[in-house]
Amino acid sequence: MEEVQRHSVHTLVFRSLKRTHDMFVSNQGALPEIDEKLDKMRKAIKARDSYSLVFERVSKALELKQLNPTTGAEEPQILAITNGPTTSGSKSNDTNSQAIVPVTENYQSTVAGLIKTTTTTTNSGMQLIPKKAPSIPKPTWHAPWKLSRVISGHLGWVRCIAVEPGNEWFATGAGDRVIKIWDLASGKLKLSLTGHVSTVRGLAVSNKHPYLFSCGEDRQVKCWDLEYNKVIRHYHGHLSAVYSLALHPTIDVLATSGRDSTARIWDMRTKANIHTLTGHTNTVASVVAQEFNPQIITGSHDSTIRLWDLAAGKSVCTLTNHKKSVRSLVIHPKLYMFASASPDNIKQWRCPEGNFVQNVSGHNAIVNCMAVNQDGVLVSGGDNGTMFFWDWRTGYNFQRFQAPVQPGSMDSEAGVFAMAFDQSGSRLITAEADKTIKIYKEDDEATEESHPVNWRPDILKRRKF
Repeated sequence: MEEVQRHSVHTLVFRSLKRTHDMFVSNQGALPEIDEKLDKMRKAIKARDSYSLVFERVSKALELKQLNPTTGAEEPQILAITNGPTTSGSKSNDTNSQAIVPVTENYQSTVAGLIKTTTTTTNSGMQLIPKKAPSIPKPTWHAPWKLSRVISGHLGWVRCIAVEPGNEWFATGAGDRVIKIWDLASGKLKLSLTGHVSTVRGLAVSNKHPYLFSCGEDRQVKCWDLEYNKVIRHYHGHLSAVYSLALHPTIDVLATSGRDSTARIWDMRTKANIHTLTGHTNTVASVVAQEFNPQIITGSHDSTIRLWDLAAGKSVCTLTNHKKSVRSLVIHPKLYMFASASPDNIKQWRCPEGNFVQNVSGHNAIVNCMAVNQDGVLVSGGDNGTMFFWDWRTGYNFQRFQAPVQPGSMDSEAGVFAMAFDQSGSRLITAEADKTIKIYKEDDEATEESHPVNWRPDILKRRKF
């Protein structure tokens, strides 16, 4: 038996390379010379295919110029290909056949001018001028925000905020079971409303009636008449704690959601339970209402967002993009969009189908609340007391800070539970775990030079314009 000759790995690798080279050397040899005639024909076909409409207009313009010459001297002619009729008198039966037209020396400038004035698409829908490549928009400059006032008065965690439509006062609800009404300008306490027997978790003020609506962990939903400062209606039906409520902007209905995994729609006046929106499999932490379809949007601890048809009382769409609990939803006051917050991401969506727009990434905490104003400033508040300020359009984070805790409170009580802009969008009110209410405003002294936009766009960021 013959002994197999052993070679080094180096030798074997180079033999393999040589074999591969010999196999493909015929494909990589000298390329044949380009046939100039065929190359010109190819370019002519491509020009006719892309710019036939332009060439037709050029040939017609030159025909008119030759019929009515402005100068006596004959200009030198250059041949150009078009699919229109020939100008030399010969006729073609095929309308798509090539024709030779005379072109003046300033042919290129004539074509360029006509391309600008010609519509970008032909009758068949073919595009003549390519679209401009999409560019990532630059974020709008926003002034940084600073702490303006700290209001203390509650004896428990402050869980919810509602600003009155007239922008004169705002209401807060807390773990001490009391609803307090504060003067927005001075920060002084105007009124305390007692009636809940557990933590107040949601507040809303009607913009058409002198009513304040509240809900809490005692399963109660109350309607307060602010002219008499007393409860005039109760809405019974929830089987567990009620965590959120929202008023419809145009219809006299109230939406509530809670720990029984449902959202309920109530007739504001008759107290009737119009719809019980079922489908979520865990606590429904947030509900918002908007004027157009779908009118009700809910976010749940089951990591889904549902868009509901208010007329039919059925789920139109279920968004499953989030991987963790959705604790907050906010609707943009101007754009037909909304945002949802979860520990994995803040996501923006386009109504009414719930089309995904973009991720707003960076707030790595349990995001309890969000607020957005007319200038496109989106604010998110975390369970660890962090606050992030974003540009809505681009998702650029232009400011972040840790909310200062009240002296004497524990560091673990640095949590932001609720936030709301006032009606002008110039004041931000936050409800926090240190039992205080903080009011922020924009820094009037800040300029684009002192606080520049340090924007580094993420090339891989997915955004659907």
